[in-house]
Amino acid sequence: MIEPPESHAIDSFFSISFELVATDQALPYDLFINSSSLENREKFVKLLRAGDALTKEDLKLFRTKYHQIYVRETQRSFFLKSLVLLKDDTTPVQQPGSPERPSDLEIQKTSVLKESAIHHLAHLFEDEPSTEVLGQTISGFRDVVENMIDVLQDYSIDKLRELIGSLSFHDFYTYDHSVNVSMYCILIYKTLKPNATQAEVIQAGMAGLLHDLGKIKIPTHIINNAGKLSEEEFKEIQKHPGFGNELLNQNDLKLPGDLDPKQLGEIVMAHHENFDGTGYPRKLAGNQIHVMARITAIADFFDAITTKRSYQDPLSIEEAISLMRKFEGKKLDPKLFELFLVHAEKMMGKTESPLEFLTEEFDPCQPHDHLPLGVTAQPKPKPSEKPNAGSILVEQQPAADFGKVKVIVPPPVLKRDPLAFGQIKVIGGQKDPPKPFRKKK
Repeated sequence: MIEPPESHAIDSFFSISFELVATDQALPYDLFINSSSLENREKFVKLLRAGDALTKEDLKLFRTKYHQIYVRETQRSFFLKSLVLLKDDTTPVQQPGSPERPSDLEIQKTSVLKESAIHHLAHLFEDEPSTEVLGQTISGFRDVVENMIDVLQDYSIDKLRELIGSLSFHDFYTYDHSVNVSMYCILIYKTLKPNATQAEVIQAGMAGLLHDLGKIKIPTHIINNAGKLSEEEFKEIQKHPGFGNELLNQNDLKLPGDLDPKQLGEIVMAHHENFDGTGYPRKLAGNQIHVMARITAIADFFDAITTKRSYQDPLSIEEAISLMRKFEGKKLDPKLFELFLVHAEKMMGKTESPLEFLTEEFDPCQPHDHLPLGVTAQPKPKPSEKPNAGSILVEQQPAADFGKVKVIVPPPVLKRDPLAFGQIKVIGGQKDPPKPFRKKK
């Protein structure tokens, strides 16, 4: 069955899991093994030809004989399409009252799609791409998004958040965040327009994936900054929507026929506009902002505050929804936000969170060493009154400490370690900084 090595000087290959190879049907891609035993001296040999089929017994035998199997990079899109054909024979055990959990196969499928998107993103951020490379990369993104739509069929926001929480994350925040926003955009747009065409949903997913495209023109020390940006840095970061629009509207950019570059450019340009007209770069308001940009803004915000990072604890869905409600009609389109809640109804809760943002300039596209949140202050008790059990007083901070919260907890009232209280970073608490992302020379 093994064929002699082929002479493809510019070929590259990527490894795949045995569990993601379909059996008892014709495969749309070739399978390879690395026959070289020498490190850094790869020699790929074809194991199976496209069009051939494997039985479960064949696949079991391959697992005992070969450490890893590979697919040629030029056939990546065929491999991604084959994932949709895989059927899940197991059902995750659900605990009463807990969010719906994705299966192991769903996690594996989404992991492959995410890594494929990150593979393409890495090419863009290593060096500013030529128009030809940008077009090829966006075509690769389109294949990923099309298959994401199939994998996420009938997902809720709750289940998607569980799925995202099960995936590994990259040191470079922009990679993971862009993929997550794309998935949320797909669900929100399908809720807004249940009868949308495949091309429309792909466009919505592409808008989420490309919303930070302009950051390839921003210095990496700024997009890596997980602390508070200086005024100059913030002005620089505000240029990225315009840069993204310019990249997508180059005259010689060639994209797949079902993508609208002008519309994508407008969405990318407007994803930081606020519903009340206070955003940037053009201070558009209400329906002046493209509907997909308003959807992207919701997805962008939600992922930024609910996805765990190595240097940031996420909010629960209940806390996130309560916090986002305070931005209805300000940053967020209130009608679209209510539609978004249709998919988060099981977990959104009815209680109001006391959390508040300490700055109006919170940028969900940026990594944060901690979310700039504070607790709504309760009235201080009179001398004759005793504080309520569990009450928390928030001390106003001087300008030098802007963005930090100091929580004063009477020792007899709160038993737990104040440094671990809720989701708030307490002055004095230490977090490991994010690993820096550097462009390759």
